[in-house]
Amino acid sequence: MIEPALALIDFSSIAVGIEAADAMVKRAEIGVIRAGTVQPGRYLVLIGGTVAEVQESLAAGREIGGDTVLDHVFLPHVHPEVVEAIGGGRVPQRSDALGVVETATVAAAIHAADAGIKGADVRLVEIRLADGLGGKGIVLYSGLVADVEAAVEIGAGVLETRLLVREVVIPQLHAEMWENVSDATRFSARVLEGL
Repeated sequence: MIEPALALIDFSSIAVGIEAADAMVKRAEIGVIRAGTVQPGRYLVLIGGTVAEVQESLAAGREIGGDTVLDHVFLPHVHPEVVEAIGGGRVPQRSDALGVVETATVAAAIHAADAGIKGADVRLVEIRLADGLGGKGIVLYSGLVADVEAAVEIGAGVLETRLLVREVVIPQLHAEMWENVSDATRFSARVLEGL
């Protein structure tokens, strides 16, 4: 059985990010690559495939990136809900509690999401990455209060202190807030629905 792996590199330089992404796809046969700019003037490269190939490709990106690498993550056995959430999948069902981990980088958010969902009986409501967040990331977990508390603790616990912006657990989130959060966390998406 082939184990799925995922990696992401966050570059402070767009030019170096493009150069590194090219080196990454030339170094190894990765299954998927997604790359592009995000605010504030950074470049993200997300890759997926087999563990060995993703690890080799990541090494190439980090070599070329040098001091422009702001952060990176390598998940050799990524949880399927993390992949789904990165692709825009959402779990809109209301539950007992909402947990939020806010991170300074996209890589940190992905790392926290994977650790939290593997370590506790929760669902990922959303992983929101960079755009509209000034390069930050947020992870939303839902489930029973004790499970959400565990997921937030585990997710935040795998991060370096400098990468964790804030963590909160909200028991019994108000129904109107749940509607807002479960539909979309972007303010513009909520306002476009009308008042």
